[in-house]
This record gives sequence, structure tokens and C-alpha cells, in this order.
Amino acid sequence: MNPYILAILLFGLGLGTTITFASSHWLLAWMGLEMNTLAIIPLMAQHHHPRAVEATTKYFLTQATAAATLLFASTTNAWLTGQWEIQQITHPLPTTMITLALALKIGLAPLHAWLPEVLQGLDLTTGLILSTWQKLAPFALILQIQPSNSTLLIILGLASTLIGGWGGLNQTQLRKILAYSSIAHLGWMILVLQFSPSITLLTLLTYFIMTFSTFLVFKLNKSTNINTLATSWAKAPALTALTPLILLSLGGLPPLTGFMPKWLILQELAKQNLAPTATLAALSALLSLYFYLRLSYAMTLTISPNNLTGTTPWRLPSTQLTYPLATSTAMTICLLPLTPAISALLTP
Repeated sequence: MNPYILAILLFGLGLGTTITFASSHWLLAWMGLEMNTLAIIPLMAQHHHPRAVEATTKYFLTQATAAATLLFASTTNAWLTGQWEIQQITHPLPTTMITLALALKIGLAPLHAWLPEVLQGLDLTTGLILSTWQKLAPFALILQIQPSNSTLLIILGLASTLIGGWGGLNQTQLRKILAYSSIAHLGWMILVLQFSPSITLLTLLTYFIMTFSTFLVFKLNKSTNINTLATSWAKAPALTALTPLILLSLGGLPPLTGFMPKWLILQELAKQNLAPTATLAALSALLSLYFYLRLSYAMTLTISPNNLTGTTPWRLPSTQLTYPLATSTAMTICLLPLTPAISALLTP
């Protein structure tokens, strides 16, 4: 893609998110979300592969549906209460509709079906943008409206953690596995949203760091399914040794960074007398852990069974920058000891 066009599209992505962040009026927030969607569509379809075009079309239709619902709900709110402020949304009907529209935007279960399909059709770089940056603007709105319907949030959160765990079990495609991982992590964030928005933000941040590392590892190895992971020992032995730690951090095992948000969320749910919810969420984390362990096993303990016709391609040095990967990997593995400092900052 032409670098000027790429720069304009990335600028559009950034501007759309910033407009949504800065807006206090529903129309402006909707406009920011639309800019976001329109800026990423050329990035998704840039390879002109039928699979990419299909993914782009699916993404456009779901995002347009969500944006239309959001616009309808905010208009309904203006009709019922006479004001357009995001913070001042009080009526339960538009609140519920907006929550569901934003859930569809970020891919929370049971509105998640588009996410694995779309992510599977994209290359890893665009997939990374979709899994991280595109979640920011809808999340900013969810945090601002602080949905009063707590039952709806807990149902969305639990459904997402369970479906995110179950859905990934049977997959062999890495991008679909990462999509289900994304759904499960978003479920954890939504569970704790009404009790502690700061823990939700912390979870979102750690999820971004861990997902960034995982996508960059797969990109460095040019891997898109589990079988090709098995050849990674020949490309980058040191990174292959560290990757299981990144994956287990995504799964939330101590003593890795990914354990911190899960620990704080379970503690908060227990404080709110939601022990059954916390138990279900913790059990669903085991499902996710299984497929991360599968990836770790395929990567470090197996040698690829397929005799690749050309053995040279995967021995060529990668042109990818390694500094971002090195930084994010260190953060993915080592940040757990900062938990006391972070929880001190989180407590109001």
C-alpha cells in the first residue's frame, strides 16, 4: 500500500478514537466510531484476497449494525429525556440498547460470532489493530455510561468468558484462537466494570500488552496455524523458549503479568458477594488455559511433521523490528511484582 495512503488511514484511525474519547455528545461519539470503522476497512481489504474481502464485508456489516443501533438508542434517549449528554444517560431502555450495541462493536458473547471469522481473514498486523486499538473507543463509551443494568453486564461477561474458553478448544488456526482469547478477556473486563472501572482499565491495558506480544511472535514466525508453529525453533530459538511464557501469561498463570488482572477481578467479585460468578469465571479460565498450553506444546515440544518442500523460507532472517517485541515480551512476563503498587494506585 502507498505509504501516504497508509499514513492517512492510520491518522483516520487515531482521529476517530480521539474524537470518541473527547466527546460528551452522542452524535460526536457515533461519528468517531464511524471514522474508526471506515479507516480500517481499506487496511483489511488491502491484499485483495477473497478471504480478506469477505472478512472486510462481514466487519463492515456488523459495525454498521452496531453504529445504527447506537444512533437509534441515543436518539431514543434524547426523545425520552431531552438531552444528548453521554454522562447523563438515565433511562434503562436506551442504556440497555447502547450497552448491547457496544457489545456487538467489541465482540462480546453472545454477539461475538463475527470476530473469529473476521480475524481469520486478515493478516496478523491488521488483526493486531482490530484486537487492540479498535476496542478502545467502544470501551471508552461503556466506561462513561456506567450501565446501571448490572444483571446484563454479568450475563455478557460470563457468557464471554465461557464462550471464549470453549470456542478456542477445537481450533487449529492461530487467528481464531486469538479471537476467542479476546472474547474471554473482554468478558473478564465487563464482569468487573460496574464495581471497579479502574480494574477494567488495568485488565484492558495488560490484555493489550500480552496480545501485542503474541501477534508479534506469530508475525515473526509467519505462523497462521498450529502446525507452522512447530517450525519456529529453527527461526528464533530464544523466542521459541520465551513464547510459552507469553501464552501462559495470556492464560493468567502466576507468576506472570496476566495473573494480576484475574487476581484483582476475582478479589473484587468476592468482595461484592458474587462468589458463584467468580467461581464460574475462574473455571472458564481453565478452558482458555488448555488451548494456550496446546500452543506451547506444539511450539516447544514437537518437531513439525510436514516436510516443507522448500526448507529455506523459514530460515531466512525476518525483517520485522524486534525492539517492540522485546519490550512487550518483558512486560508480558515480568510485571506481576508491581501488583501492590498498582492496587495502591487503583484504590480511591
